[in-house]
Amino acid sequence: MSITNFPGSANSSPLDPSITKVTIPALAEMKRQGKPISALTAYDYATSRLVDEAGIDLVLVGDSLAMVVMGHDNTLAVTVDEMLHHTRAVRRAVRRALVVADMPFGSYHGTVAEGVANAVRFIKEAGAEAVKIEGPRVAQVEALTDAEIPVIGHLGLTPQSVHRMGGYRVQAKSVDTIQQIKADARALEEAGAGLLVLEGIPREVAAEITAELTIPTIGIGAGPDCDGQILVFHDMVNLSFAPKAKFARRYGDAAELFRAAIEQYREDVEHRAFPSDEESYHLSSAVRKELEAEHGETTPMKHLRKA
Repeated sequence: MSITNFPGSANSSPLDPSITKVTIPALAEMKRQGKPISALTAYDYATSRLVDEAGIDLVLVGDSLAMVVMGHDNTLAVTVDEMLHHTRAVRRAVRRALVVADMPFGSYHGTVAEGVANAVRFIKEAGAEAVKIEGPRVAQVEALTDAEIPVIGHLGLTPQSVHRMGGYRVQAKSVDTIQQIKADARALEEAGAGLLVLEGIPREVAAEITAELTIPTIGIGAGPDCDGQILVFHDMVNLSFAPKAKFARRYGDAAELFRAAIEQYREDVEHRAFPSDEESYHLSSAVRKELEAEHGETTPMKHLRKA
């Protein structure tokens, strides 16, 4: 892996020189060495910091935030400005992982030049180190590569195509569609894509694509034979409030943890058990005596409730 210094600022410390920054070439080297790549989505400072400190290789600021953070029914509503806002927050937290920003629906569906201009914003304004686009958009990938913007492709079940696909359905199940997705994968690699996300396709198809490509594949609902795996953070910890997808293993139950903490807090407030006297600030004895002398016994300070 190559080492890149992370710029320090008044609000953040410089990258520890012992930390090896993950880059696109570093992930390619992991594929060559047969080392699995771990990836997760993240959308804010706190969770992305935890993800990075846990050693995850790639952090994707996914347009899935439209659903799991903003409450939309699909990914289509989130805007460029909203994605930039969340990418900035994630970038402030991450020191080691590669930070990738999803380009939202409509940001690269017009002209190629418009797509490049929007991608530049993610690199220049938000600090992303790569962008991800969906579909076999070879010309767009070529243009982004020419503009020195690392790009990640995404084939199979592409959520921004939900209306065309008629829902979230497994793709590449027939001979013709298998041949097409394999051709699209090769074309994206030749166009300059640094990685390829494979979503919602049969394991056998993902395995063939992974074996044929020299760039890494990252699977989500594509079986264990990809070079790496990605999950939506909220799915992994049961914060998505949606039926669990077949591939979305839950590694924790943050919903139950948060619910229990919130309910306990509410009960403590209702029973005046929070805050306690120890959790309160107090006047100094000198100031208190002065006030008591000034106000006499009418001062309420003589009658403070003891928690």
